[in-house]
Amino acid sequence: MHQKLKGQTAIITGGGQGLGEALAQRLDQEGCNVVVADVNLEAAEKVAASLVSGAACQVDVSSEEQVEKMAGFALSRFGSLDLLVSNAAILIAKSVTEFTPTEWRRILDVNLMGYFLCARAAARIMIAQRKGNIIQINSKSGKKGSYKNSAYAASKFGGIGLTQSLALELAEYGIRVNAICPGNLLDSPLWVNSLFKQYAKNQGITEEEVRQKYLDQVPLGRSCEYEDVANAMVFLASEEASYMTGQAINITGGQEMR
Repeated sequence: MHQKLKGQTAIITGGGQGLGEALAQRLDQEGCNVVVADVNLEAAEKVAASLVSGAACQVDVSSEEQVEKMAGFALSRFGSLDLLVSNAAILIAKSVTEFTPTEWRRILDVNLMGYFLCARAAARIMIAQRKGNIIQINSKSGKKGSYKNSAYAASKFGGIGLTQSLALELAEYGIRVNAICPGNLLDSPLWVNSLFKQYAKNQGITEEEVRQKYLDQVPLGRSCEYEDVANAMVFLASEEASYMTGQAINITGGQEMR
């Protein structure tokens, strides 16, 4: 198989499970050295051990100190940093009247501040190299409001604004910055273990009805799969996308078109 990213070094945050794990596996298949970074070190180590050239790193992306250590670790381990995939995110779904400021702030700290800190650390290395690629895993909730999910949507809207601003700022150094906005990954651990329950409770319907409700919103009539997101990530990270920066690509089966 032709490896589109052969010899590149990538960091993926939130790489210890779910979508992040699938993206780490794909980066590995495409020939990357992969730093699997996750708040859960044991999970990160397990994923890294399954890769041809993987290394694990513990990181809370909302901690400036830990993010700087992560970037330094990638550089010392593999000698360069070609790609940052900023994937780590959390979600708490509640009505606005029930949200506590602490919960709200935590979502912005991980999803938006965390992206900023990781992008800043990567940019310092990439500017010196005069090349690099930053990809944020965003969400369709970065394009359109999300019912009883206001903090998450606010953090993801912010992420697209940050992506566009970084793209403008870093273009002169040969660094491209883009975002991917997946639709609902209905078969992922996040949905199966958490969101179906949260949304069923929020909306007063069964988990099966929640699933059908979200499928009915997709013109192509199916769930977003890890591979759909991975395909877009590899394209954006490759030379095939060398004229693309500042974009937020929808991978939503037609559910979001803006």
